[in-house]
Amino acid sequence: MIKITFPDGAVREYENGSSALDIAKSISEGLAKKVLAASVNGEVWDATRPIYNDAILKLLTWNDAEGKSTFWHSSAHLMAEAVESLFDGVKFWVGPPVENGFYYDMDLGGKQITEDDLRKLETKMAELAKKNEVYVRKEMPKAEAVKYFAEKGDEYKLDLLQNLKDGEITFYTQGNFTDLCRGPHIPNTGFIKAIKLTNIAGAYWKGDEKNKQLTRIYGVTYPSQKELDEYLQMLEEAKKRDHRKLGKELGIYTMNDDIGQGLILWMPNGTVIIEELEKLAKETELAAGYKRVVTPHIAKENLYITSGHLPYYADSMFPPMEMDGEKYYLKAMNCPHHHKIFDAELKSYRDMPYRIAEYGTCYRYEQSGELFGLMRVRCLHMNDAHIYCSKEQFAAEFKAVNDMYLKYFKIFGIDKYVMRLSLHDPAKLGEKYINEPELWLQTEELVRNVMKEANIPFVEVKGEGAFYGPKIDVQIWSTIGREFTLATNQVDFAQGRRFKLSFTNKNNEPEIPLIIHRAPLGTHERFIGFLLEHYAGKFPTWLAPVQVKILPISDKFMDYAQTVLQSLKKADIRAEVDDRSEKIGKKIRDTELAKVPYMLVIGEKEMNEGKVSIRRQGKGDLGAKNIDEFVAEISNEIKERI
Repeated sequence: MIKITFPDGAVREYENGSSALDIAKSISEGLAKKVLAASVNGEVWDATRPIYNDAILKLLTWNDAEGKSTFWHSSAHLMAEAVESLFDGVKFWVGPPVENGFYYDMDLGGKQITEDDLRKLETKMAELAKKNEVYVRKEMPKAEAVKYFAEKGDEYKLDLLQNLKDGEITFYTQGNFTDLCRGPHIPNTGFIKAIKLTNIAGAYWKGDEKNKQLTRIYGVTYPSQKELDEYLQMLEEAKKRDHRKLGKELGIYTMNDDIGQGLILWMPNGTVIIEELEKLAKETELAAGYKRVVTPHIAKENLYITSGHLPYYADSMFPPMEMDGEKYYLKAMNCPHHHKIFDAELKSYRDMPYRIAEYGTCYRYEQSGELFGLMRVRCLHMNDAHIYCSKEQFAAEFKAVNDMYLKYFKIFGIDKYVMRLSLHDPAKLGEKYINEPELWLQTEELVRNVMKEANIPFVEVKGEGAFYGPKIDVQIWSTIGREFTLATNQVDFAQGRRFKLSFTNKNNEPEIPLIIHRAPLGTHERFIGFLLEHYAGKFPTWLAPVQVKILPISDKFMDYAQTVLQSLKKADIRAEVDDRSEKIGKKIRDTELAKVPYMLVIGEKEMNEGKVSIRRQGKGDLGAKNIDEFVAEISNEIKERI
């Protein structure tokens, strides 16, 4: 018998060699029908694979990330079987799952694949899926594996086998398709109910442009047609909300080859949004006891050697400039500069916690292939701050930062979020993480306890901590369900030592502060990119670049339009007059497309009565009001950031 421990801590005994699927069936047939794979002692296995030793078991379904990943990897194999049935002599490279779906790279022997072929492949995949073919795992000696693919003349799989040894090689077969694969896979093809092949692309073998270009087919599958339809609908909506498209249409930002890749030029409309976000941050941070600082855009090499950033971040930093025998780097992060500000004056326990904030400009040399609109850039403006505190103050300070996140979520209408406690990987101490194993465990426990005591839901992720300490990574979802990484709340047990920072405690002894790195609004670039997609360009009034557009019906009402404009400007409302010689219907349509929150239509009646006819973006006519009444209402909406 083997002992199986479940996620809730319950322990049950099962026959030796039972699979996760057997165990699921013993609980309920309904559960077994949902199980796609299993986590066995933290490793994802086929649900049908026998378990011969005591284990910690988690049954994985479509609701688990690992379950989806397994489902999509198995779908890649199903697609490969369909391709093999329609294209003679095809050879396959790799077919992994990706964030939403899967792809497979293949050599079609010079044949071209078309959109019509994708539809034929979808039909074939559906036909094969209905056969409920089992995914069979088989361990293979290396000699047999090499012989199998040598006989097929498959140089791609033979290349993969070069780096594998006996005991590491498994084949998977479903139906008439067999592939070299480490797995895992779903129990059978019948789980795959809805299929869409989405794209054809070229991909160099091993990602090297010197190698042969292979054909890459992307696809996505779901357990039901309804879920696939919802996903495809979300994709269509996402295209409309693409921040790159909206950013151009709304005059938010631009880029230019003469400036350089990944370097954003903020247009007047985008600059308004930046200033409003800074205003919000400054108000919030002032109320929370932060002091503002400003630091230079460059620093000497030694600063980043002391901080430890250079060994870990050198590849992400711009190359150094040499001047007067010294190397200078463009600032890739604000923290070392802030540490020097903390150290500029003696501190005692009375000065703690010491909180300093800056919208600092940083430069990261992202690879050109990774640059993506506002989401991955080379110049970024960061809502950064650092808190220096004692161990006794840490819990309250860390909780206050998380509370700040929650406040911002409410303001921006972010309903879905996950806070991830990113931990170190003990196997990579000294390589990716500072080699202080005891401090890592102590600090991770500090953060874990704060999150539990504050009753903030979080998940733990191994191997994603910063090099100097654990962190909370904040994942948020837009209104259409797209996931974004917003910002981090990081704990640092190393920088205080490296920079020899200290304060005098109540016992008149020097004490090294704990440091919290936090950026609740992330960078202007990423956050505005998120907001563009979240709001579909229809910003709330307080954040909209133009809050009111005044639309005179004809030129003879232009003087009154200017009078209304001055009333709005006196109240610090961002307003413009549409003085074009166009019909009012076109002015309204154009203003709707520009996504301006309010339109004030002015004609004979409005001028004579000293009123304005109000139209709201997306809501239409709201009736006529006295201008002072409208100013009071919109001013309150802006002030309260409704």
